[in-house]
Amino acid sequence: MTERDFHGYAVLAHFALGALTFASLWFVTAPYGRHVRGGWGPAINQRLAWVLMELPACALWLAIYLTGTHRFEAAPLGLMFLWQLHYVNRTFVFPLRIRAERKVTPISIVLMAIAFNTLNAYVNARWVSELGSYPLGWLRDPRFILGAICFVTGFAINQHADAVLMKLRKPGESGYKIPHGGLYRFITCPNYFGEMLEWTGFAIASWSLPGLAFALYTAANLAPRAISHHKWYREKFADYPAERKALIPFVV
Repeated sequence: MTERDFHGYAVLAHFALGALTFASLWFVTAPYGRHVRGGWGPAINQRLAWVLMELPACALWLAIYLTGTHRFEAAPLGLMFLWQLHYVNRTFVFPLRIRAERKVTPISIVLMAIAFNTLNAYVNARWVSELGSYPLGWLRDPRFILGAICFVTGFAINQHADAVLMKLRKPGESGYKIPHGGLYRFITCPNYFGEMLEWTGFAIASWSLPGLAFALYTAANLAPRAISHHKWYREKFADYPAERKALIPFVV
C-alpha cells in the first residue's frame, strides 16, 4: 500500500468519524464546560485539558508539515499560517485566558480529542506539504482568496465571542450570565459559528478532501453542542432573548 492509498483511507475514516460524532451528540452532550457531569471517569483541570487536547493539532501538525517536500513553497506556507493562526491561539493562548481554577474535564474526553486531533493533523498536514499540489499561482486563485477571507473573518468572530464570555465574570465571581454584544445579539454561540466559518474557509482555500472532512466534522461536533447550549440558556434564564437563534443568525 502506498502512502497516498493509506492517506485516502485515513480521510475516509475522518468523514466516517464526523458522521458518527454528529449522530452521537444529538443524544449525548459531551461532558465538559457547563455540561460537565459525573460518570465519565477521573478528570483533570480544564486549562491543562485544553492544552493536551489541542497540542497534536498544533505541534504534531507542524512536525508532519515540515516532513513534506513542498514545506517551503509559498502556497503551502500560506495554508500552514492559517492553520497555525487558529491552533497556536487555541493551544497556548486560550487556556491561559479562561477562568478554569475550579473546572475539570474528564480524561476520557481528553483522550478522545487527542486521538481525533492526531488523525486530523496527519490527513491535513500531509496533504498540504506533500500529497497536494499548490503552485505559486494558488495564492492568487479565487478559491484561496475567498477561503482565506472566510477563515480570517471566522477567526475574528471567534476571538470576539470568546472575549465577551471571558469578561462576563469579574475575578472571584462564579456562575453564568447572559452574554451581549456582537453576534450574541443574534445567536447563542457565535464562537462556534466563527469556528465553523474558519474551517469552511480552510476547506475552500485548500480545495481538498481533508479540508472538507475537517469542516464537516467541525459542524458535526459544534452544531449539536450549540443546540444544547441554547436549550441550557433558555432553561436557566427566564429573560433570555427570545429572538436569538442557536448557531446561525436568523436560521437555526
